[in-house]
Amino acid sequence: MKKYLALPLFLFSAFAYAHGPVRQDTDETITINAPAEKVWGIIQNYGDMSWLPPVKSTEVKSGNEKGATRVLTLKDGGTITEELKKYDAAKMSYSYKITDMSTAKTITHAGAEEKVPVVPVGNYSATITVEAQGAATAVHWKAGYYRAYTNNNPPEEMNEATANAAIKGIFTSGLNNLKALAEK
Repeated sequence: MKKYLALPLFLFSAFAYAHGPVRQDTDETITINAPAEKVWGIIQNYGDMSWLPPVKSTEVKSGNEKGATRVLTLKDGGTITEELKKYDAAKMSYSYKITDMSTAKTITHAGAEEKVPVVPVGNYSATITVEAQGAATAVHWKAGYYRAYTNNNPPEEMNEATANAAIKGIFTSGLNNLKALAEK
């Protein structure tokens, strides 16, 4: 009888410790002391990411139309390709997803060569929204994604903590810079 109880406990403990990536979320909001129209004017062009500090240049195809693509070239030389999923000028909002990224470096993990993307995430999608709040503006940027490493036991370069820190860092630097630009 004891061996029949041991098997379920073993299986439960094995599943409890061995899991693949879990969907992560980053959700940041900043209040900007400027009219919403001014703030939206800075970010409304899907192909203009000059307000985001890590971005050196942007190449866009199809402007603000659903399905438009933009390739962000980062200051460190990496690239990120994104697709516009939804654009609503009246609601001052758009949604996009990452479709491709260049490799930042290659590491050896668990006996295999692994490519670490320039942003250590996978299946990333995000929405940015500008909302008037009287004379001020709230900018809300949220994203859902997975860590870049899809197998169990990720290396530090591609685990959830690293993915979350990277996205939070991008959002924070972007929103703080947007605030500085709009409040000039």
